[in-house]
Amino acid sequence: MNQVTAIRDRTTQPEKVRGLPGHSTVGTNDLDAAGEFYDRLFAVFGIGRILVQPWRAVYYGYRTLEFGVVKPFNGRPATLGNGGMVAFEARSRSQVNEAYSVALAAGGSDEGAPGPRGENGDGPYCAYFRDPEGNKFLVFRAGPDEA
Repeated sequence: MNQVTAIRDRTTQPEKVRGLPGHSTVGTNDLDAAGEFYDRLFAVFGIGRILVQPWRAVYYGYRTLEFGVVKPFNGRPATLGNGGMVAFEARSRSQVNEAYSVALAAGGSDEGAPGPRGENGDGPYCAYFRDPEGNKFLVFRAGPDEA
């Protein structure tokens, strides 16, 4: 049985917390590097590690497990899902910009700079990026910024 370590490091608490999608995971071939990338990215949302399974997985969330980066259980290399993407809702357009900037600074790659989407630019404000292993993400704000 794997040793399981629970972690709740909350250095900054946003006034209003926005949860991540319920229990999404992406695969990794380098758990340490992936953990560093996601630590930096999720700090933008005030969310940190909630559960660590050494040599296997790191899970993130606010009060419950919401997102994980895992080494595949079958022991084979992690690969990308073609067409797969995980989306995170931001509290504001500035948080979209910040998450995108942090992701790129932490080793991610651009898949679409922050800006309004839609035919007339009146759609949601979005930014797209990939993590260092190629998993695709969207951070978006639909509607006005939260107060």
